[in-house]
Amino acid sequence: MRIVTERLILRPPTLKDAADISTNANHLDVTRYLGVVPYPYRVKDAKDFIKLRRKKAKHNPYNFGIILKHSGKLVGMIGFVSYDKFSAKAEVGYWLGKKYWRQGITVEALKAIVKFAFRKLKLVRLQADVFVENKASANLLKKIGFKKEGLKRKSARAKSTGKWHDAYVFGLLRSDVRL
Repeated sequence: MRIVTERLILRPPTLKDAADISTNANHLDVTRYLGVVPYPYRVKDAKDFIKLRRKKAKHNPYNFGIILKHSGKLVGMIGFVSYDKFSAKAEVGYWLGKKYWRQGITVEALKAIVKFAFRKLKLVRLQADVFVENKASANLLKKIGFKKEGLKRKSARAKSTGKWHDAYVFGLLRSDVRL
């Protein structure tokens, strides 16, 4: 499965992407707000992640590498942390290599995922949990139309730092967006 935008291709990662994933995820500024991503992040970690995604794809096939069309490089990941077909909802998660921040890449990828979720999968709700300190991610979600719905105290521990974080819950309903 592929989703194509103006500058991006979103597709499942393959073992050939392991080096790109490792290069882009191996920065503490990237991993500090991700619950399950270690730091340092080695190629072996990327290969293990890809293999795990393949195993879980039967129940949740919606995890995509963010590929730049012009270079073919994988620069980040986006997809559903959890997916509940019966309840028509999913939790969105994403990260982007630091070298690619502030270029509108995650905005473009997230808009494509929202459109895909509501149009193709007919989901009713998307949500995202964001560590309180991660202001850039909170602002991105608001820009797309997500609403801050609440606070979960001591919600998650970042594997990269060992620190506990409170997290905001953001939600977006299909009825909130024009399709």
